[in-house]
Amino acid sequence: MSFSLPDLPYAHDALAPYMSRETLEYHHDKHHLAYVNNGNNLLKGSGLEDKSLEEIVKASFGKNTGLFNNAGQHYNHTLFWKWMKPKGGGKIPGELEKRIASDLGSVDKMKEEFIQAGVTQFGSGWCWLAIKDGKITIMKTQNGESPLVHGATPILGCDVWEHSYYIDYRNRRPDYLKAFVENLVNWDYVAELAAKAK
Repeated sequence: MSFSLPDLPYAHDALAPYMSRETLEYHHDKHHLAYVNNGNNLLKGSGLEDKSLEEIVKASFGKNTGLFNNAGQHYNHTLFWKWMKPKGGGKIPGELEKRIASDLGSVDKMKEEFIQAGVTQFGSGWCWLAIKDGKITIMKTQNGESPLVHGATPILGCDVWEHSYYIDYRNRRPDYLKAFVENLVNWDYVAELAAKAK
């Protein structure tokens, strides 16, 4: 299937002050669009044209680097916009909160370890909450990789490429990650993905 840029599920200025209109104009309208356009060009003649996005990501990993980089980032970003909402953060839905406490010790411990995964991801990449072998786990990946290519299902991810935060936070990646977890995460959507991934 060909790739297309999804609309943001909110206005460009809806996540301010934690993520500015300027960041979303660059990140969504330019960076994500480039992954879509490059991915569509690289998809031609790959033999994967009729596959779903998830199938293209898995099939190209380790075999077709250019296609994987763009399809992987298109997949990651398509979810990333939905993982945030205006007035996000706050209380985690009950069932998900119980699973987090059971699998990771506590919500506070999960937040701390998620932020730490993002802070310690050297260079560009992502930090994740994912479900692997039935349990919620914290992961980090480089560049456009995601838990999808490591036998897991992503339920929350934060982009730690510099284009995701440099306009608003400069080199303060820990501050960006803390703002993401405390003020931007759409926990209802995370809970929905976790329930599907059971």
